[in-house]
Amino acid sequence: MDDRPLFERDPAAWHAHLAEGNARQARKRVGADVLIRNDRGEVLLVNPRYKPDWDLPGGMAEANEAPHGAAQRELREELGLQLRLQTVLVVDWVAPHGPWDDSLMFVFDGGTLTNAQISSLRLTDDELTGYQFCSPKAAKSLLRPYVAARVTASIAAAAEGFPCYLVNGIRSFGAVHPSAAHPTAQ
Repeated sequence: MDDRPLFERDPAAWHAHLAEGNARQARKRVGADVLIRNDRGEVLLVNPRYKPDWDLPGGMAEANEAPHGAAQRELREELGLQLRLQTVLVVDWVAPHGPWDDSLMFVFDGGTLTNAQISSLRLTDDELTGYQFCSPKAAKSLLRPYVAARVTASIAAAAEGFPCYLVNGIRSFGAVHPSAAHPTAQ
């Protein structure tokens, strides 16, 4: 009897075992947005055609795409903007709601755009009907409440210099039960 572990005895069988386990694990949707500001501290928002509220620029990651890569791709595709992202500001776990399973939403720091960068912004994708810079206070009236909370937390994280973890837009360091209600479900 060969007592060696499976990965030593039969690497192909070990790989098949890992693939089977991977196929059974849960998948999460991943979104990646970018906090972009102008020199007045206003926040760039976009108006998606497919939903009723404004949002930060960004979108959903494709299969096996890194969150920062998804954010950079979305900026290029939707606004013609090439940016080097600075750091992650927020990771927000969003509970299942409506037809959607839970998701992880990342917000990256896109920094402050120069006037030349702002002048070069253009809608390059028919997913958006517009974009605008607005004060953080004005942004709250254009965003869904939990997205507004995510933006507020992102601005704070940029100022504090370290990222934060949110649950449905609320700073949280405790455990959250999977049945936690989503803010829009209430």
